Amino acid sequence: MYHYTDGGLRNVWLANGYEIKKTPFGDAVSFHDGDGLTQAICQALGAKVGVLTGVELRYIRSAGMGLSQPALGKLMGIDGQSIARWEKSGKVPRWADKLVRLLYAGHAQGNEPICRVMDRIKTVERIVKQRIVVQEKRGHWTPTSEPADEDAVAA
Repeated sequence: MYHYTDGGLRNVWLANGYEIKKTPFGDAVSFHDGDGLTQAICQALGAKVGVLTGVELRYIRSAGMGLSQPALGKLMGIDGQSIARWEKSGKVPRWADKLVRLLYAGHAQGNEPICRVMDRIKTVERIVKQRIVVQEKRGHWTPTSEPADEDAVAA
C-alpha cells in the first residue's frame, strides 16, 4: 500500500492504481487516472464521519473544486481569511463543514446552478489577476491582457 500525502493528507492509502519508478533523482510515483483519484478522495472526505480537518477542507477546496480561498469565501458569503484561518488552525465550524460538503457534492454531480456560480467566480478571479500591457505602434496605443506575474503586481 502507498501512503498518499498530497496536499498534506495523512489518512489516505492507495491499494493500487500507482507505480513506483526509479529515476536518477530517486523513486518517483506515477498515479493512474489522477483526476479520478482526486474525485474519489474528495468523495470519501465528503462522506466521512466527523468534521473536516483544515487539511481536508483545503484538499476539497483546491483539488476538488479548483477554488482559491477568496473564491470559496465569496461562494460561502464570508471573507477568504476565514477560510485560510480554518485551514491553518484545523478548526472548521460545523456550518462551514456542511456547506463545503454540499457545494462539493453539487459540483461533482454537475449541478448546473452550482457549477455556473463556481465558473463565474473563477472567471472573475482570473480577470482580476490579469495585467494590462499597452503598446504604442506608430502613434496608436493597443492594450492586451495577460496573466499577472505575482511579483510584478506586488511591486
